[in-house]
Amino acid sequence: MSALIEFRDVSKLYHMGEEIVTAADNISLQINRGEFVAIVGQSGSGKSTCMNIIGCLDVPTSGTYLLDGQNVGEMNRNELASIRNRQLGFIFQQYNLLPKLNLLENVEVPLMYAGVPRQERRERAMEMLSLVGLADKCRHRPSQLSGGQQQRVSIARALAGKPSVLLADEPTGALDSHTSREVLGLLQEIHRAGNTVVLITHDNSIAVQAERIIRLEDGHVVYDGDAHDPAAVVTPSFAGEEAAE
Repeated sequence: MSALIEFRDVSKLYHMGEEIVTAADNISLQINRGEFVAIVGQSGSGKSTCMNIIGCLDVPTSGTYLLDGQNVGEMNRNELASIRNRQLGFIFQQYNLLPKLNLLENVEVPLMYAGVPRQERRERAMEMLSLVGLADKCRHRPSQLSGGQQQRVSIARALAGKPSVLLADEPTGALDSHTSREVLGLLQEIHRAGNTVVLITHDNSIAVQAERIIRLEDGHVVYDGDAHDPAAVVTPSFAGEEAAE
């Protein structure tokens, strides 16, 4: 079975003035359809770079990124926008809901860009709001909701386009611990329903809610395996740093 997401020796270099910074250094990995994977690492580890490449928001400097067999690095800007609309659903830390639209309209936004007819858009948006337990609030504005409810709306919006990959970037970063557990539980339910979920986080306690962890450090993969293996949480290079905190 071919991987849904595949990095082959992916590197990403950035120019910071006269200095060249390596954000990702020959990373190779595969994520299969239906997996729940956390990509975890501290600031500067390369996890945000990997997220941007997986999400077709950026392309590798070298190496190959295949999304469902398609070489993303060879795509132009319009093709990247199209694949984002068709195959990727995004969940962000700050929700990114449009304040002047009600919940139903917010969930419909990506479907409008995808050219889905009005009636089908409305039906699919209501179905997704029902899935996250907010159908009764469909006419509310985001400002009338708690942070956890707003994140549920963003999850509904991400799912509305029936994406191949649900990409969650620090989805609990703005939430309290109780609400964070609720949102993570919802992501686990979505995964159990057969969806592919890729979670980006710096927090070990969040990462272990996935089935598999890919840990990055200085642009390299230093662990890739079972989220419940003790080695998934603390690698030797982190042990001294964490013990000193």
